Amino acid sequence: MASKRRERFEKVASNRVQKVIDYLNLLGNCANKNNYEYSQKDVDLMFKEISRTLKETRILYDKELNKTNKGGFRFEK
Repeated sequence: MASKRRERFEKVASNRVQKVIDYLNLLGNCANKNNYEYSQKDVDLMFKEISRTLKETRILYDKELNKTNKGGFRFEK
């Protein structure tokens, strides 16, 4: 049986991941050059910021997961 914290994580994280996906799909709609005007620089800036934020968020999870690994350095087998 899953713990309450696990259940809460699954519920909240699933909803938030879906929102990110939905908003990225909405951003993709802006790619239509018949409706919007933008440059390569605009696209590069948008995706640079998205990538930076995604990387920072991933680091938060990795740091939290590594807190429990206090065994120090070792080679994986």
